[in-house]
Amino acid sequence: MAWYDKAVIYHIYPLGLCGCRHENSGVAENHFEKLNKWAEHAKKIGCTCIYIGPLFESGSHGYDTINYRKVDKRLGNNKDFRNFISNCHKIGLKVIVDGVFNHVGRNFFAFEDLKKNRENSKYRNWFCNVNFLGNNEYNDRLCYENWGGYNLLVKLNNNNEEVVKYHLDTVKFWIDEFDIDGIRLDVAEVLDFNFMKRLRIFTENLKNDFWLMGEVIHGDYSRWANSEMLHSVTNYSMYKSIYSSHNDHNYFELAHNIKRMIEMTGKLRLYTFVDNHDVSRIYSILKNKEHIYNTLLLQYTIPGIPSIYYGSEFCIEGNKNQGDDWNLRPCLDLNNYKDYYYKNKITNLLCKLGELKANYLELTYGDYKELKLTNRQFAFARILENHAVVTIVNNDYKSITMEIDMPFEVSNAVDILDTTKNNNLLKIDTKRKKLIIDIPSNSGGLLYIK
Repeated sequence: MAWYDKAVIYHIYPLGLCGCRHENSGVAENHFEKLNKWAEHAKKIGCTCIYIGPLFESGSHGYDTINYRKVDKRLGNNKDFRNFISNCHKIGLKVIVDGVFNHVGRNFFAFEDLKKNRENSKYRNWFCNVNFLGNNEYNDRLCYENWGGYNLLVKLNNNNEEVVKYHLDTVKFWIDEFDIDGIRLDVAEVLDFNFMKRLRIFTENLKNDFWLMGEVIHGDYSRWANSEMLHSVTNYSMYKSIYSSHNDHNYFELAHNIKRMIEMTGKLRLYTFVDNHDVSRIYSILKNKEHIYNTLLLQYTIPGIPSIYYGSEFCIEGNKNQGDDWNLRPCLDLNNYKDYYYKNKITNLLCKLGELKANYLELTYGDYKELKLTNRQFAFARILENHAVVTIVNNDYKSITMEIDMPFEVSNAVDILDTTKNNNLLKIDTKRKKLIIDIPSNSGGLLYIK
């Protein structure tokens, strides 16, 4: 029972949250007092882990790394980050960071040496497809392989033993210096498989239950998430089906994808999100804003590890713009949202879901079973031994009575999501192996079944 199995992640993009300069001018700042308050907030809404990144010294947005072993001066220094993690651990939060191992920024020491010493650089084989007969927009009089078509991001040669050793030494430094609990591997889908296998063995020998999660967009996720490589990957396929099943009033898409993911990855728990620092905010994507309730309810109860992107618990909006993602990564002041704990339905929902995720093992270890499916209604169970938690959602504009056949006789059904304590959100009737439920429009519920 590793800690990450039951985790609820709170995702912070620190350069955005803290309002840092978009370009690193070399001026030192310190924002860890603010980050500590946001960590306390994450704990308050039921999260158990902070994913913070990118964090280390870079030239601009954080993924053009200059120094892997120094916290970006726009945020603070290494001591500040070490204290941040210590504070997180004291209040029961794990911390994972971005590992940007595929590419570096142009001011990374090895690439600076390559530009200076060219063919004589001892680091020439640290980078992919260097051509000294070419040129680029920076007039380096050489060209090289990059990531995503951006020469700002110089691709590392992760088949080079010196590069691999440098990365492994960096990870050891992060664990020894900061006591991190895991790494999210940036663009894991293009990383060398042998490198990830070595990283898995290396980290297992350094720290118990160290978590490796990779950014993967498309493909068979089990190629990356398996017993030899990563523990988990970003479930972009589920992300798309969660929001489109509401926008298109088509729960068949979501139900099909859940079963496909189980067939693909078995018991592995994928990183389940509805927005992040690279895609539009979920509240902007949904055509009917009321569907945010069921969207989050499903995110927490389908098989996976749920993750909340900072600010989305307050239903902030943000659309992805062509060539500029800063709109997705805003500076926020927690004081502007202090009343949301008491007045905002969605913030309260996340607090309750975090509590239920911690207290009901069915939501982590329970076997998935589909119970009822139409375009606009969906019910499924997470079954553990002789208990189950049943999720029911209705994305229709009107209330409906759902009759659900259960795989076992129902002796008792309790609405565990009812935050009003009045048992008036769902009307429940049990008849042997049936549940008969009145469910309001654009709403959902969770039933604990004995």
